[in-house]
Order: sequence, then C-alpha cells, then structure tokens
Amino acid sequence: MSKLKQAKLRKKFRVGQLILILIMGLFILTILIPLLHIVAKSLSDPAQSAQMKGLDIIPRGFSFINYQIIMSNPVLVPSLVTSVFITVVGTALNMLLTISAAYVLTRPNLVGKRAFMVFFIIMMLFDPGLVPEYFVVKDLGLIGSRWSVILALAVNVYYLIIMMRYFEEIPLSIYEAAKIDGAGHIRTLFSIATPLCRSGIATLTMFYAVVRWNEYLRSGVYISKLKDSVLQVVLRKFLVEGDTTTLIGAQNLLNYNELAKIDYTALSYAVIVIAIIPILVLFPLVLKYYTKDVMAGGVKG
Repeated sequence: MSKLKQAKLRKKFRVGQLILILIMGLFILTILIPLLHIVAKSLSDPAQSAQMKGLDIIPRGFSFINYQIIMSNPVLVPSLVTSVFITVVGTALNMLLTISAAYVLTRPNLVGKRAFMVFFIIMMLFDPGLVPEYFVVKDLGLIGSRWSVILALAVNVYYLIIMMRYFEEIPLSIYEAAKIDGAGHIRTLFSIATPLCRSGIATLTMFYAVVRWNEYLRSGVYISKLKDSVLQVVLRKFLVEGDTTTLIGAQNLLNYNELAKIDYTALSYAVIVIAIIPILVLFPLVLKYYTKDVMAGGVKG
C-alpha cells in the first residue's frame, strides 16, 4: 500500500473518529445538563431559583435550605432508611438465590432440568399479576412489613437465565479439577465459579439494586403507613400528586414568611437528587468489575 493511500485512510479514520466523538459528546451533554440543572436549582436561594432556566447549571445564591427542609421531615428520613434496607437486603437475597439456582440448573447431571426450565419460562411469560400475589403476601402475614416487598421480588427469571450463561461459559475441566481436589458443590460455587463470573455478578447486582431502589408499586400496596414506606412512594406523592404537606406541613422548621418564599420546584429537585445519589454512587463501584480475560489462566495445559 502506497503512502498516499495510507494517508487517505488515516485521514478518513480521524474524520470518522472525530464525528463519533462529537456525537457522543452531544449525547452526554443531553444527559449531563439536565442533571446539573436539577442539582444547581436545588442548591440555589429560593428567592432566585425560580428565575433559573433549563440550561442554568450554576447555583444562584448558594443555599442548603431545601435539603434542610427535607432532612428535618419526620416522614422522609425513615422512608430513606427503609429504601436503603430493602435495596441492600433485597439485592443480597436476589443474588444469593439467582447464583445458587443458576449453578444448580447448569449441572449436567441435574434430574428434571428441562421441566424446571419450562416452569421458570412459563412463570416469566405469564405473570399471574399483583392480585394473587397480594393474597399470598396477606396469608403469610407480611402486610405492612418490609419483607413483603423483599420476598415478593426474590428472583427475576430473565436475570437467572443470564447468570446461567455465565456459569456455562466456565470450562468443565475447572469443575472436574475442583471435584478431584475434593471440593463439594458449595465450595465449588463460592470459591471457584463465583469469582470467575464477577463481571456478570456485578452487572446483575446493579440491575437488581436499581429495580429495588426504584420500586414503589408494591411498597404502596403492601405498606399502608407512609412513614414505613419507601422513599419512592413519598417522592411520588410530592411530585406526581402535588402533596406539599407531606414534606412541609408536618414540621415547624420555617415560619410563614419563609414558607411563602420557598420554591417548590427547587424543593422537588432536592428530593430527586437524594433519590438518585445512591444509584450514581453504585455505578462506579460496579464498573471496576468489568474486566477482560477474567478466566485467563483458569485452565492449566
């Protein structure tokens, strides 16, 4: 290939790469600017925040008054604790059951494997709905308890199938070597198979955690008391139903003059920021597990 052709290919590559960078940059801005605007408005002085436009990403008259109102509310803080508890405990239960079931269903000598898979796929395609589930939860005496939400979403069949694919990619020679060394199924699962599937486990953990954190339907149905409910239910009452008394009426942080100056849009943005912070923190923690060649050197020649 002549130098002229190489120069042309290099020029095309650079132009194409530049176009892709510009497109991705614009795409990132469409996501980043609204988020920065929400944060900036929630941190602005209520007297000036109402004047902010959609592209303003710098706070005006820096103030924590919106967050002081929220954190002093007797309903929101307990709901935040409940959301964290359900997310942490629920995600741990999700992963324990999903990993264990995926390992069992990928064993070559499992009796009735086809019947189990047909049953799981039918349950995934034909969801019985919320009403039968409610009666089951009620008969178990879990109405009003956090465990009603945790146990109701214990396993996602689609995620289970994804986890099975990760276990099936592990060479059988690794399992055979573990068996020769005297390892049982439990030790093989948690000491050998699970570390080799860290990227898949991290991905599903993130998926489960996002679903747990954003879940509000079952919490609103199974937990009747607002103070025992999750943050998303309180957030929905304030943002969707316009129930400002949920955040302000139950407390005496502000006098009437200060209350009249509050920008309720900025206050709602502060609630949104509190609701999305845990998920934003979770993403960087999960991304470090997306490693390549995680099974390199796992099989000896």
